[in-house]
Amino acid sequence: MRLLAIEDEPDLAEVIADYLGSAGHAVDLALNADEAEAALAAAQYDLVLLDLQLPDGDGLRLLKQLRQAGDRTPVMIVTARDRITERIAGFEAGADDYLVKPYDLDEMHARILAILRRASGGAEVERTFGRLTIWPDRRQVQLEGKPVHLTLREWALLERLSRRPDVTVSREQMEEALYGFNDEIESNAIEAHISRLRSKLGRGTIVTERGFGYRMGSA
Repeated sequence: MRLLAIEDEPDLAEVIADYLGSAGHAVDLALNADEAEAALAAAQYDLVLLDLQLPDGDGLRLLKQLRQAGDRTPVMIVTARDRITERIAGFEAGADDYLVKPYDLDEMHARILAILRRASGGAEVERTFGRLTIWPDRRQVQLEGKPVHLTLREWALLERLSRRPDVTVSREQMEEALYGFNDEIESNAIEAHISRLRSKLGRGTIVTERGFGYRMGSA
């Protein structure tokens, strides 16, 4: 999943990025509203973490602009503003969740996963492709009933492909799902991940559509 964290405290922003990155997410950081607007215009995110107290404006205004433009990207407000009236205002503006600082990073991640689960339709859905079974919420993969260990980026790539198995995903789209703006991407990184996935799951698991990208097959 690719996430945008809008947080004006640089140290906290780095802690959030490191934590969520270690959980397998690609994370971009924005330290103010201008940077946030530029990031939202340049990339598609699965979820936005939004601080309300930004140096160049109110995060609530940014949220309202997103919703008025028809952008339904899930947004979790993360702020020190803890009054009931402020929480209500956040939800009325279109927030999907509201987390008050200081908070526990594990709880924040659990809430993120809950929001993403709701956005995808609620209960976990088992995905089956021939001999391969995937449980997205648990990040578990089995081949012929036996568990398969995947690296975080291998998992992120498999999740992206299996989410809509009938759709061909371009190399650029996969890079967006796996890497943030500041990550260095080797020219053959996606191909290397695909090759390792095929070696673990079977060559037919991922089909190459030459000139277009990749899609799910059957193990």
